[in-house]
Amino acid sequence: MSKKQKPYDVIVIGAGPAGYSSAIRCAQLGLKTACVDNWCDSKGQGSLGGFYLNAGCVASMALLESSKIYYTLTHELTKHGIQADNISMNIPQMLQRKNDIIDDLRDNIADLFVRHKIDRIHATARLLNERLVEINPVDHSKPSVIEGNHIILATGSSPSDLPCAPVDHEFIIDSIDALNLNSVPKRLAIIGAGVIGLELGGIWNRLGAEVILLEAQETFLSLPDQQIAREAYRIYSEQGLELRLGARVISAKKGNKKVTVEYQDNEGTHTLRVDKLIVASGRKPNGENLAAPEANLLLDENGYVHVDDNCRTTLPGVYAIGDLTLLGPMLAHKGIEEGVFVAEQIAGLHNTINYDILPSVIYTDPEIAWVGQTEQALRAAGENIKIGTFPLNATARAQTIGKSEGMVKIIAQADTDTILGVHIIGTQASELIAEAVLAMEFTASSEDLARTIHAHPTLSEALHEAALTLTNKTLHLPTGK
Repeated sequence: MSKKQKPYDVIVIGAGPAGYSSAIRCAQLGLKTACVDNWCDSKGQGSLGGFYLNAGCVASMALLESSKIYYTLTHELTKHGIQADNISMNIPQMLQRKNDIIDDLRDNIADLFVRHKIDRIHATARLLNERLVEINPVDHSKPSVIEGNHIILATGSSPSDLPCAPVDHEFIIDSIDALNLNSVPKRLAIIGAGVIGLELGGIWNRLGAEVILLEAQETFLSLPDQQIAREAYRIYSEQGLELRLGARVISAKKGNKKVTVEYQDNEGTHTLRVDKLIVASGRKPNGENLAAPEANLLLDENGYVHVDDNCRTTLPGVYAIGDLTLLGPMLAHKGIEEGVFVAEQIAGLHNTINYDILPSVIYTDPEIAWVGQTEQALRAAGENIKIGTFPLNATARAQTIGKSEGMVKIIAQADTDTILGVHIIGTQASELIAEAVLAMEFTASSEDLARTIHAHPTLSEALHEAALTLTNKTLHLPTGK
């Protein structure tokens, strides 16, 4: 750093949702801010948005929408009295649409950086101490050191590796590769039937691939409420996804333009030959080379940065947010909230984050969304609860749009009627859950939700009716159902 250059008020390392949101909020609060990020687009240029925007959830959602339209045209259009012939798909054009959406969104972030006068540095960064950051430009120009009064670590996460299935990016691929396939594999296996595996499997299944998911756990989807998970298992299986639970992959080898996968389950050892194998076994924090050894930044054995409840690391003035920490799940909106939270702390504003009511979403079709606690967790804790459920097929709106699979489940404390958890599987579950989050933010009771007037006919009526079932007042189901 030049001796004449004043220290930044804040240096943000990483430009994913957590990092760019934090940088923008810092700048809004009048803090001189720099954001360092090393992501490159296909042309080698700097690209804001991190893994989430460039190769993660946004890309997955874009392809899911294309696959849903194709599936509707080829399987469901005649139900509407519409006939269409010679329907075909153009995978490269689908990918281009996805890339165009990504370009628009990251251009918008870049524009926000310019408007807020954030210094954008395309480089890798390494923390030297609580004030100094070593910068190594991606274009291999001369390294430098910049100084900041506060430093925010937001380098995100990346796909986990599996020694038994080494990724070659051609036949054995990761989630990034899986969102850029230029043709539909005839037979596709996925290691992991969690969030990422299900989202990727749903896309390629709708486009015509035979999809087999190999899940090592005996239980399908351990994070959502198990009643919802069972419903999801039934629906996704009927859609054509082959879900093999308790399947522990031993090895994966490529040969003759195929992948041979060997796995074990309770019935013994099995061999599976597929055209592509996707490794979707979770994510790991990008903690490697984050700090010089002499910086003494405390990380755990898995690469997570140790922080307190205010996202402060063991170094004064240094914070860590998003996927780098164990404060809450690896969710983009969690990282965004932490980014704003830390920026406001630095500026002297003190708010809180309620990790207990962070919504979670699986972007499949139908979607799964939930907030709060599950029935199994509450029963294990001995909580006195009452439960109301309502199927989407009992709502007029779900029937008219042909998306009637799924249900809403509300769990309330039996004595106080306070809502403790809401769990949804169904179309637009990611949008419907917002009402539940708001209700829980204000410590609403199920009666509050039941007394709130909902437009008719709408999907949101399912929330209203689920609340009514808690007192046997549902209007569109026989009492007690």
